[in-house]
Amino acid sequence: MMQRIVVKIGSSSLTSEEGGLNDKAISFFADELASLQKQGYQVLLVTSGAVAAGFRKIGYPSRPKVLHEKQAAAAVGQALLMQSYQEAFAAHNIGTAQILLTRTDFGSRKRMNNANMTVEELLRQGIVPIFNENDTVSVDELKFGDNDTLSALVANLVKANYLIIVTDTDGLYSADPRSNPDATRFDQVDEITDEIYAVAGGAGSSVGTGGMRSKVDAAKIATRGGVPVFVGKVSQPGDMQLTLQGHGKGTYFKTHLSSLSMKKQWLGFLSNPLGSLIVDRGAEEALIAGGSSLLPVGVKSIEGHFHAGDVVEVLGLDRQTIGRGIVNYDEDQLQIIKGLPSKEVVNKLEGIHRLEVIHRDEWISLK
Repeated sequence: MMQRIVVKIGSSSLTSEEGGLNDKAISFFADELASLQKQGYQVLLVTSGAVAAGFRKIGYPSRPKVLHEKQAAAAVGQALLMQSYQEAFAAHNIGTAQILLTRTDFGSRKRMNNANMTVEELLRQGIVPIFNENDTVSVDELKFGDNDTLSALVANLVKANYLIIVTDTDGLYSADPRSNPDATRFDQVDEITDEIYAVAGGAGSSVGTGGMRSKVDAAKIATRGGVPVFVGKVSQPGDMQLTLQGHGKGTYFKTHLSSLSMKKQWLGFLSNPLGSLIVDRGAEEALIAGGSSLLPVGVKSIEGHFHAGDVVEVLGLDRQTIGRGIVNYDEDQLQIIKGLPSKEVVNKLEGIHRLEVIHRDEWISLK
């Protein structure tokens, strides 16, 4: 069976310091990806660079900060970006296709099913699908964040064998290697812990290496969906192949999990929780290790305002997030029955169709 590789390339790797596209860089990456395809891999590309490619052409002296100006620059730059990719891949007799997505697209199973069928047909025909965020319609609060999240969601969507996130640093370090000569690189990460987030630039951290936090976030999404991730440099001919052989210049994020459905992806990483449930240790263990549903007896307290069918976040007694789920009760109903055993719940509320607060089929663990 053909292996499926998703590669994400950021703006800094594709554009010049003055703005505009670096044609040599695009040709280099096209060469690397074409080499993989000729070896039998199915290659998908997630690219940034539309705003950076377009702002000079549109007449702005520097990269715009106002939303409508960024969207205008993206509208110009996206066409230039795709033209460059088409020309670079055409040198290898490989066609390309453009797929523009937003976060809200991933919230619609119908849209994602359609996108997935399109991608499958493109891959069957030997075409390289090139994904980017639809910057002309996206708003800042709903953006993917330099397309790192987008690449993880695409990797999960297509059930990729690998996600390669190309950066200008050779992986994740214990401190910022630019200022700390004693910094050491994490060659492999088996689990994304609080320590990993701290060195990547988590809240309160002073050692972040610039942009690495969003890449660790993406690695968490992809590995949670069963896709291993590489974050690092691809700067010399053959580097992409070395990366797949386990000898890349960066950090490997391992996973032992199976792939996630689109529903679970949306629930875990794209939904908007309207409340929080704090649960006891027994419920936490049952949810994470036991694969069980959440029952009213395990709920200690409730925060926020929500109705049956809304998404809520579930927290442990230490207030750390355990996961998310679709709740079966309105907030006021749950206030009445929280902490009660199932027999008493039936007596407290009439017309109950389901005892579970969150059914295991409507739940995703984030630990």
